[in-house]
This record gives sequence, C-alpha cells and structure tokens, in this order.
Amino acid sequence: MRSTPDALIGQGVACIDTPAACIDLDAMERNIARMADFARRHQMRWRPHAKMHKSAAIALLLEQAGACGHCVQKTSEAEALATGGVRNLLISNEVIAPHKLLRVAQLAAELAARGGRLGLVVDSLEGITRLADAMGAAGSDAGIDVLVEIDVGQGRCGAAPGPEAVALALAIAAHPRLKFAGLHAYQGSAQHLRSVAERRAAIAHAVQAASATRASIEATGLPVPLITGAGTGTMVHEATSGVYGELQAGSFLFMDADYAANERDAAQPAFEHALLIKTQVISVRANHAVCDAGHKSHAIDSGLPLVHGLPPGRALRYANGGDEHGILHAEGPETRLPALGDMLWLIPGHCDPTVNLHDHLIGVRGGLEHGVVERLIRVDARGAVT
Repeated sequence: MRSTPDALIGQGVACIDTPAACIDLDAMERNIARMADFARRHQMRWRPHAKMHKSAAIALLLEQAGACGHCVQKTSEAEALATGGVRNLLISNEVIAPHKLLRVAQLAAELAARGGRLGLVVDSLEGITRLADAMGAAGSDAGIDVLVEIDVGQGRCGAAPGPEAVALALAIAAHPRLKFAGLHAYQGSAQHLRSVAERRAAIAHAVQAASATRASIEATGLPVPLITGAGTGTMVHEATSGVYGELQAGSFLFMDADYAANERDAAQPAFEHALLIKTQVISVRANHAVCDAGHKSHAIDSGLPLVHGLPPGRALRYANGGDEHGILHAEGPETRLPALGDMLWLIPGHCDPTVNLHDHLIGVRGGLEHGVVERLIRVDARGAVT
C-alpha cells in the first residue's frame, strides 16, 4: 500500500523512496548561520532569493535568522509565499501585462494591511506607467516600492546605467502611489565565472556602473535609498564595495554542482551542499550501473549532478540516461561499480529548477547515512511561473 509522505517523519533515511529531493537540515542550518554572520559583519541587509527554495516555511526560517525579506522572480511566487505568511517581498523582475500588474497592486495592498511591503523592479517608462495605472485601478493608497533595474553586465533586463536610469527614477518619483526605492543591480552572469579574479573583475564593473548611476540620480535632488543585488558566487565583492546595501544571495542555502565548480574565494563563507537527490541502483551491467534518478528528478541545465559522499576509491561519474535513468561510470580502473539496490546521493547541477520538480523536500536530521526524517517542507511555489 502507498504510504503518505507524512508517514516518513521519524523514520530512518533508508525508508525514503527514490528518487527523492532531500535536505540535510544540519548542513542547511550551518549555511544559514554562516550567511547571517557574514551579513552582520559587513553591516549589510540580507534579502535572499526565494525562487531557489520556493517555500514559505524556509523563507520564515531565514527571517528568524535575520533576513529582512525575500526576492522572487514571478508574481505567482510572491502570491504563494504571501499566502504562507511572508510579508516583505521584492519581485526582482519586470511585470508588464496589465492583468498581472493588477495582481501586483492587490498583493501590495494585502501585504500593507498585514504590516508588510511589496517591491517591484522596472526598466521602462511604459512599465512605470502601467504599474501606476494598476495601482490606481486597484484603488489602494498602500503604495509600492519601485526600483530601477540597471544592466550591470548580464545583458538581460535592465535600463542602461546613467541618463536612461535617471529618467526612470524621476518618473517613478512623479507618481504618488509609487515610491522610488533605489537601484536593482544584479550581475547574474558573474555568479559562475570560475575564477575568483574573473568574478572580482565583473563585479568591479557592476559597482562602477551602480555608483555612477546613483550619483547621477542624486545630482537631480532625488535620494537613492538602496542599491541591491549580489548572488552567492560574488557576494563578498558587493558586500565590501561600499556601494551595495543589500545582498540577494539565495543558492548558499542548498548549493549545487555548478557552484562546486567555482574556485572558492577565501573571503567568502564555506557553504555546504544541503540539497541532495536520493536514488537507487536499479540495474548493473559489465561497464556501468543505472540509477532511478533521471532529469525528471533533477535539473541538468547547468550540468549533470555529482555523486556525493563516496569513500576514496569508489568515485562515480553520472551520465545522462534520459527522463528516468542516470548512468553511473567508474571514475578509475580500480573503482567498483555499486551493487544492485545500493542507495546513492546526488548533488544536482542546479538547485533552483530541481526544487521546482518536487512537491515537497524531505528534511533529514543527523546526516545522510544514519539520519532520521524530521520534517517535510512544502514547495509552495512549485510551478509558479506567471
């Protein structure tokens, strides 16, 4: 008979069916403590990105540790987390559709009524006008924090630093229902530049662009309250820049195989892998083994997973076997392949879209070998892509 997920609580890790997304709770909590300490020591606000974990329970846990709020990328993510009790949210992405902006306006009013606040980033005059119209249509005087997104090197969204961004800031300030709240200056493409030197150089350019744009806006008499940005790969540079006031790093919580490929910066905390996929070996051939975790259980957009926690002499390489299978190869001629029925743990290539594949995350306390299932964490914003 099928058991409910709740029946796992109190059971050992051997009882977790495969494939399953699991959190090493001890490692996650150490990551949170290190991040909170880093933000305190650098006197930085800390607004982690919830698009990574998509869980209201985890967001509230991070707030208990000192986070001032959370970033999301989608309106529906903000709605899901707000329903779960999160009150301070920034949609760090452009929203243009009028019907969606009406949802933004309604959520801003709901959060304000609960003592919270909603923010949104913009990169066009049309986006500002449409947002102001939606706030008016909603009939709310709650207001909304609006930040100008500037392109500091990613080449995705964002107004050009300088005069274009200045015009947008002034346009926001002209609308009574909109509050100009600062600049959003996130350099996403720098997060996985492999060397410390490359990441430092990329953020030096971002810092210069953000600083110059702030100076240009303030020359008009309009204060720039905040510059926000930074990710797990570069946050040490934004934190020591003297320009950024808020960090948006999110992947530090779980880490993934792609981050493991970065050269570590000694000035940055050593974060641990806390999100893992439990999988079982279901077939063994002469030259490879097959596990039951294919790319329906973990994302491969940033590369294939690593096999975690094997002792010396047993290293395995994961190869893509399709939707439901992973192919395991011995890394060296002396390595033994796993046996039929063996359980293994995979570090996903990219944590964010991996989480979005699962309804809940299984929280394990006491380690992956002898630990016990302590809690189930609902992925509240799974599939929240609008």
